[in-house]
Amino acid sequence: MAANNRRMSGKKGAQVGSGGQRRRGLEGKGPTPPAEMRKGHKKNRVVNAKAKQAVRRPVARGRGGKGTSEMVVGRNPVVEALREGVPAVTLYVQQFIDNDERVREALQLVADRGGVHLMEAPRPELDRMTNGLNHQGLVLQVPPYEYAHPEDLANAAYDEGQDPLIVALDGVTDPRNLGAAVRSVSAFGGHGVLVPERRAAGMTAGAWKSSAGTAARTPVARCTNLTRALEAYKKQGIAVVGLAADGEHEIGELAALGGPVVIVVGSEGKGLSRLVGETCDYRVRIPMPGGAESLNAGVAAGIVLYEAARRRA
Repeated sequence: MAANNRRMSGKKGAQVGSGGQRRRGLEGKGPTPPAEMRKGHKKNRVVNAKAKQAVRRPVARGRGGKGTSEMVVGRNPVVEALREGVPAVTLYVQQFIDNDERVREALQLVADRGGVHLMEAPRPELDRMTNGLNHQGLVLQVPPYEYAHPEDLANAAYDEGQDPLIVALDGVTDPRNLGAAVRSVSAFGGHGVLVPERRAAGMTAGAWKSSAGTAARTPVARCTNLTRALEAYKKQGIAVVGLAADGEHEIGELAALGGPVVIVVGSEGKGLSRLVGETCDYRVRIPMPGGAESLNAGVAAGIVLYEAARRRA
């Protein structure tokens, strides 16, 4: 019997004074949290990493965003870009390059400007960077352009106590026309140029060159939807004037050009798109007694800007 008691004493049983711990242990702990909230889960680590990045590099909501970096390739294009003050990050020079006059000028322009990195690279590396284009041993890296927000253009005018004078480009895909429009806006006291994100020219090196350096002081804004951006301007009391060959008004007759105005210029071939044309308060035409069917966007913008500046003088 004593042996039997010893065998029984080794069995586990409920302990006195447990305080109901076993009962609480059987209770449910609620629904399983999502993967993003479970510590150690892959999705949780991803969420935490993104949060840390946001703290280190906050994103400015509502801004126009940045473009993409660009490579200017070839000796003449690189020299011309540097002469015109196109922003640059790095000038790549091929190792053992023939040191002709254009190479020497490019190196001198970079040295005079300052702030541009000078890198020597083997030819295969430059071939890779330019996807096999004929770079002639010189490649200039242009930084992404930082676009303004459409509201910034109007606010800049109000801050100066002036009526906004803005040019919007609808379907203009040639960067040279964008650069020419920027140059005209600068010449006639305008406050900036507005372009849509898609199916439109952006501030590339070609646009910078056409602006003849004025892009450094005349902002270019970018919007996701041009029609909505124009409607937002209208709510602020800014007239929207579209250029059209069959416009109801001539530019010399439209008094609205003397006040707050957005001048909308369409592409040379198609003109204004339907929705943009319907959004305009006025459609104006430029009289052309010489019989030309149309003008390119840069020239047309300059003519209307001159009329607007004349009325404001």
